[in-house]
Amino acid sequence: MTLHDPKISGSDRPTRPPVIRPLDEAAIKRIAAGEVVERPASAVKELVENALDAGARRIAVEYSAGGKVLIRVTDDGCGMTADDLPLAVALHATSKIDGTDLLNIRSFGFRGEALASLGAVGWLTITSRAEGNDGAQITVAGGRLSAPRPAAAQKGTVIELRDLFYATPARLKFLRADRAEAQAIAEVVRRLAMAEPLVGFSLTELAEGEAPRQIFRADAQTGNFFDALHGRLTGILGAEFTANALKIDIERDGLHLTGYAALPTYSRGSSVQQFVFVNGRPVTDRLLLGALRVAYFDFLSRDRHPAAVLNLICDPERVDVNVHPTKSEVRFREPEAARSLIITGLRTALSSAGHRASTTVADATLAAMRPESPAPAPRIYQMDRPSQTTFARAATWQAPTGFAEAPMARFDPADERAAPDEEAYPLGAAKAQLHGNYIVAQTAKGMVIVDQHAAHERLVYERLKRQMAETGITAQALLIPEIVDLSSSDAALLLSHAADLAALGLTIEPFGGSAVAVRETPAILGTVSAAALIRDVLDEVSDMGRSDSLQTRIEAILSRMACHGSVRSGRALRPDEMNALLREMEATPHSGQCNHGRPTYVELQLHDIERLFGRR
Repeated sequence: MTLHDPKISGSDRPTRPPVIRPLDEAAIKRIAAGEVVERPASAVKELVENALDAGARRIAVEYSAGGKVLIRVTDDGCGMTADDLPLAVALHATSKIDGTDLLNIRSFGFRGEALASLGAVGWLTITSRAEGNDGAQITVAGGRLSAPRPAAAQKGTVIELRDLFYATPARLKFLRADRAEAQAIAEVVRRLAMAEPLVGFSLTELAEGEAPRQIFRADAQTGNFFDALHGRLTGILGAEFTANALKIDIERDGLHLTGYAALPTYSRGSSVQQFVFVNGRPVTDRLLLGALRVAYFDFLSRDRHPAAVLNLICDPERVDVNVHPTKSEVRFREPEAARSLIITGLRTALSSAGHRASTTVADATLAAMRPESPAPAPRIYQMDRPSQTTFARAATWQAPTGFAEAPMARFDPADERAAPDEEAYPLGAAKAQLHGNYIVAQTAKGMVIVDQHAAHERLVYERLKRQMAETGITAQALLIPEIVDLSSSDAALLLSHAADLAALGLTIEPFGGSAVAVRETPAILGTVSAAALIRDVLDEVSDMGRSDSLQTRIEAILSRMACHGSVRSGRALRPDEMNALLREMEATPHSGQCNHGRPTYVELQLHDIERLFGRR
């Protein structure tokens, strides 16, 4: 029975206060280590970041049993002297900052906790040599430090961590299987490799009695930043991502956003290809990831996720990275500016892509069109071979009467009169309509198949959005204002955004106490429950500091209107109508995908078509 056991009666409680005593240094280090080193991947992250701070150009990571038995990180950085080693493993000792300014942090590490924490929960050995000095080695086991001793070493540092959590065995029970821990290590190394494309990385798994198995390798890239990042992302995320990604390079108000973001038609089933960095530091930030999601919400259905690698660069004094010992969370001095830059930058890039769709759409189409391998031909015996007379009869075979009347693609003779230069347009000249919905167009380099309903739906939607931006959102006054009771804090938060909400057609006023009165709602929403709308808006304002739910709902109505107002499947179009649709697609941003993120057209290159028929 403990002191806090609810079954303890008042008479059973101690009458004297408990004795307060300081913890010994070993216990303090183990407690601190629990925040910094959660699992083997945490140790790898800290060690690789230290290597990057040391100016390493090549970093090799080796591990065994998912990092539980061994983690070894070797780098060619500046190294340390024998005098530096005892300080390197002391708690809160660091060469990254002097402690006078915790807001001007320009390195990965700065808290001086990592090596001390690792030495408190495992067997830590550091071998290092600085240029112009002899090599030296030091060992820390369960917080106990050995004296530095001479050691043979190349310039740089080798850190070995064995038997992680041997000093805190209870922690081992919370680790996952070796494979899961190994995957987490690989993910950490890949993220850091994206952050530093000019540095070479390797990751190797060691198993007793087996040859080393290289899990990951990324050679140092050359050239300017974007060329290096493009090459690094091609190696890590694959050529499909970089082939369908847009370059992001936008600067505003002292903030600079760089990286690559994929086209909406290259969406994923989960958020596994979303990577966000702040000043090159990998972070998991709700604000930034939420902004990424908002930037794409107009182009993707709810079950699809964008793919992007973004780095937000700013003055270190405008962002606080000292939020958590793992340094994976940050806080911005002006969070709205950071959020707005991501949304604006990504939407600008997506608009500049015009009608472009991802190459994966064409690849999937070609894969679906490839003929199956023919079955082996049955053996034909001499008695079954056709005679010369049979061949002669086959040569004179004629199509049976009525064959030309079989259903074919719709074709209008006016197609022959289409201007020859129309094929020079990106989406070419319309040649036929199939099944009342698919337009087939010929381009200078191949052909295009367009889903007329999906394409026109996006065109109408973009037209409606332009009209809304030009004329504003019409508000509909309620005959009787609806009163919504809220808590005092919620009411104050909502009323602080009243001006922004009024611009979207939602007019609210204070109504005494903690209640608000809803006087107008957006007319485009029709009959709507004001209370439900207010609570939806309030939830988002509380979560993100602002509300996009109302704007989202209005644009969802526009999307629905566009669907009903677009060309329906099954409607026959004249050649001039089909070509007009193609020309408008070329002039309209985002026309490469419908309102739900599906492609509106497929482009097939002539050399791919020829390959299908064995002509290449």
